Amino acid sequence: MEVIHKIGRRKTAVARVYLKEGSGKVTINKKDLNDYFPTATLQYKVNQPFALTENEEKFDVNVNVYGGGITGQAEAIRLAISRAMCELDQENRAVLKPEGLLTRDPRMVERKKFGQKKARKKFQFSKR
Repeated sequence: MEVIHKIGRRKTAVARVYLKEGSGKVTINKKDLNDYFPTATLQYKVNQPFALTENEEKFDVNVNVYGGGITGQAEAIRLAISRAMCELDQENRAVLKPEGLLTRDPRMVERKKFGQKKARKKFQFSKR
């Protein structure tokens, strides 16, 4: 099996995932998964596609991720891994699609408008 390369995005985070057969080692920006994402929630998000398709500890994953915050990066990695699992076996799509793991989340930060403090918040109004 050759290396499968997929890209996942979330907000401003971009993750490039390289998937190959191995022992289940996940490396993110040359760091171990547990070192890069210290919280269990983020580790769960990254491993979710493997857990749903019952492929834990069958593939080595090498990830390059940049931009955004840690949650956005974790979700970008999750999308890329889900796409790679679908390319590996089409039957995985039936498992991942209902969980929403193949959908690119379109929500982005709303831009700040001129004459306002933030995107929606206005400057304080003074009647007199």
